[in-house]
Amino acid sequence: MTAGVAERLPRLLTLVPYLLARPGIAVAEAAADFGVAEAQLRRDLELLWMCGLPGYGPGDLVDLSFEGDTVTVTFDAGMRRPLRLSGDEAATLAVALRALADAPGVVDADAVQRALAKIEDAAGRVGVEAAEPVMGEGVAVGLGRAPGGAEDAVRRGVETGRALRLTYYSASRDAVGRRVVDPMRLLLVDASVYLEAWCRRAEGVRLFRLDRVDDAEVLDEPSAPPPGARGREGSGEDLLRPDDGAHVAALVLRPAARWVAEYYPVEGLHADADGSARLTMRYGDRDWMVRLLLGLGDAVEVLAPPDLVEARRARAREALAVYGEGS
Repeated sequence: MTAGVAERLPRLLTLVPYLLARPGIAVAEAAADFGVAEAQLRRDLELLWMCGLPGYGPGDLVDLSFEGDTVTVTFDAGMRRPLRLSGDEAATLAVALRALADAPGVVDADAVQRALAKIEDAAGRVGVEAAEPVMGEGVAVGLGRAPGGAEDAVRRGVETGRALRLTYYSASRDAVGRRVVDPMRLLLVDASVYLEAWCRRAEGVRLFRLDRVDDAEVLDEPSAPPPGARGREGSGEDLLRPDDGAHVAALVLRPAARWVAEYYPVEGLHADADGSARLTMRYGDRDWMVRLLLGLGDAVEVLAPPDLVEARRARAREALAVYGEGS
């Protein structure tokens, strides 16, 4: 029987970056690593052939190469970023695994210990220590991470008052970029840790979520935000609200798309009796927003603005035209 969607989706999202790091791996070995039967993994690989970028034509979909019983990803369609635990998620999982390891009657205590070791090796031991608020109502935090990681470099930059060069994934633009920032403080907001800093490229104060920092380098120059730079005030959603210059979309999320409201900052969320949610969402790049909406399909309805509604329809028509030509 084919695995359920809830079980299969996380594996599909992880498979491509996993295979990219292991070109030519045996299918049986990959199946063992994921804890599924080889036949199930082959079904997953067949499904990946139908996944990719809007347009869904040649050159848009994930491409795999099979040689004997091995597999290699030849085109990743942008799915190269592995799933990542936030600091809070890693800490919660580690605590649960430790409790399970100590519980009497555990069937495979060794398996629990191996899983715990993998979590702690991959994510480091995450400790969040509340400190006095700095420059507003946000809570400054200290991070316990494995030495040498990006988060450790960010913490050292804040503590020593040094500028940082970041390689950062921007979810609102679905892009990775490099920038030099002048650190101001660390904040804990809704269980995620953020660096508040003056971004020299944007020439403004920005928040950078630490689990989206791919790399950080402490520079040999002092952190020097302009005299007029001010940290954001407030707490929770107020701190995460995008700049006023961002575009605003009015959306209705069906139950299958409610995760969007948990992953991205939204405003004015109102739950309907049928499980849907009405809300507004700010975005900086329309192309990125259109890609997100197309991926959600009929699980989302766009109420405004009109140009976003039309852009989504136009991209959908283009995709259908390409599909029709290839039939």
